[in-house]
Amino acid sequence: MKKELIFGMVIIGFLVSCHVEDEKPFASLLEEGEELSGGATTVHDESVNAFGHAAPNLTGDKELLFVTGNSFFKRNWVTAPASTEDLDGLGPFFNARSCSSCHALDGRAAPPSGPDEEPLGLLFRLSKPSAIEWEQLPDENYGGQIQPHGILGVEGEGFVSVSYQEVPGTYPDGTSYSLRRPNYDYSNLNYGPLEATTQVSPRIGPHMVGLGLLEAIAEETLLAYADPEDTDGDGISGRANYVENVATGENQIGRFGWKANQPTVRQQVAGAFNGDIGITSSLFPDQPCAPGQDCSEIANGGDPELTADVLDRVTLYSEVLAVPRRRDWDQPEVLQGKGLFEQVGCTSCHIPKMVTGDYDIHPEFSNQTIRPYTDLLLHDMGEGLADGRPDGLATGVEWKTPPLWGLGLIHVVNGHTYLLHDGRARNIEEAILWHGGEAVASQQAFKELEQSERVALIKFIESL
Repeated sequence: MKKELIFGMVIIGFLVSCHVEDEKPFASLLEEGEELSGGATTVHDESVNAFGHAAPNLTGDKELLFVTGNSFFKRNWVTAPASTEDLDGLGPFFNARSCSSCHALDGRAAPPSGPDEEPLGLLFRLSKPSAIEWEQLPDENYGGQIQPHGILGVEGEGFVSVSYQEVPGTYPDGTSYSLRRPNYDYSNLNYGPLEATTQVSPRIGPHMVGLGLLEAIAEETLLAYADPEDTDGDGISGRANYVENVATGENQIGRFGWKANQPTVRQQVAGAFNGDIGITSSLFPDQPCAPGQDCSEIANGGDPELTADVLDRVTLYSEVLAVPRRRDWDQPEVLQGKGLFEQVGCTSCHIPKMVTGDYDIHPEFSNQTIRPYTDLLLHDMGEGLADGRPDGLATGVEWKTPPLWGLGLIHVVNGHTYLLHDGRARNIEEAILWHGGEAVASQQAFKELEQSERVALIKFIESL
């Protein structure tokens, strides 16, 4: 009996030892608190409203300001003059009537499903080359952005039709895949042709969580990841984009927009009001009319149309949208994917963890350990993703590393999984396969993984 008991204990000990040994390579990757992507600002919501919460650690009257900012974010602007003075001044040209039209539920816009569908939430920026390095000259007939709509009595500028060409490929293990390359056709251009030298860049509306935390990262923290000359020889040469802060007149590091062309959340918000809805503000006091368009006789909603109070509230709303907590972060397959994400080199640009600096705007966001999976720097992503249009110091092949937090909930909030700057990728896998330039080595390493490993890596990204 005693021998049987000892033998049984040995077997159990052996099995436990094997189990621990089997689990160890993945369990060792688990970090305390890593599910709290936004530190103390993180919220726990996996529903359709996951992106719409204020950070839970706000102080003072910020929650009330958040609620009123949300109302202005969602409401439609109307043509001036109108009885609702705080909400008139739409246009004369515009892409949408409200912020939420392109950021439904504070989430990510989807590209059109076919050539006849209006690309709401997919904008087309315009500029001509300039002798000044970071200057973008407007198209003579259409300015800095194609705006398909006009107010009563004003014709919209034109329509952009989006279609796709399938690009087949095969993994080294024989598994096939197909990517889709977008094609754009411009029609009903009511103010003449685009100039021959005009460059066009499609930009889709991203999800909005964690913007204040990104602004709270100290500049020196971001610059520590920059390596413009690739002095370490790893093939990654991230660069900071420096752009004008129009409130101060000084150049500072860009953080927002697909090419990091805006330095602050406030300027990003004011720029979107101006370019997308046609609303002037103290930061952007001019109507979004092209040099060749005469808008002087068109009624406006004031000078400026966006009051400082409304701009303050929408800016605060945008700054304090909380990052949702991760799901399944401690599951073996997700932890395996986490290890593979680092192994293939993704963390060279998608920096997993940072600590914010002192943030006077919202001290609650200061000194937070956050996990945004970005460096906010510019990287050459190859000709496959190139738009050919410089933006500040960004070249026509460079894009800012987008944050990955919240990515796995886009399908819940917005009902789709389209990714990249123009929405061409139908899912995370396709987004990875489009990576080129500095990221081509990581893309190739991903392709060489076993199929089960590729699935694990994608499940990790879905957990973010």
